[in-house]
Amino acid sequence: MVAVVAAAAQDAVKPAPPPAEELGFFGKIGRWFDEQATNFNSNLKDAGTKFENFGREAGIAAKTTVDSAKDAADALSRIPKIYTVHEKCPAAPNGAPDCLTVATNACKAKGFQTGKSADMTTAEVCPPQVLLSGRSSGPECHDETFVSRIICQ
Repeated sequence: MVAVVAAAAQDAVKPAPPPAEELGFFGKIGRWFDEQATNFNSNLKDAGTKFENFGREAGIAAKTTVDSAKDAADALSRIPKIYTVHEKCPAAPNGAPDCLTVATNACKAKGFQTGKSADMTTAEVCPPQVLLSGRSSGPECHDETFVSRIICQ
C-alpha cells in the first residue's frame, strides 16, 4: 500500500505536458504565459542576487575608501610644514642663542609637536644714542638672533 501511495505522489507532483499538437490555441497561450512567468521569476531572483552583491561590494568599497582617506591624512600629517616667523632667540647658559626652544614653542603654538629653526637672522642692536652720534657700532651694542623660518612636524 505504501508503494502505491508513493507512486501516486510522484505522478501528482509533475504531470507531463501534452504534446504541442494537442494543446490547441488557448493551450499554447497558457503555456506561453507559464514560460514567461518562469522567466520573470528567474530574472527577479537574478536581480535580487545582483543587488545583494552590489550592496556587499559597495560596503567593501566604502571601507576601502575610508581606510585610504585615513592613510592619506596620516601621510599628510607627517609632511613637515614651513612657517615664516620673527621670534627673538634667548641666550642659552653658554651664551649662544637658543633658537631650538623658540622654534619648538612656535610650532607647538601652531598645533604641532616639534619644531626646528630653518633660517635665522642676526642683527647688531645699538641704543639710539650710539646711532644719533653717527656711529654704527660700539661697546653698548650687542647681537640679537631671530628665528625667521621654522619647520614644524
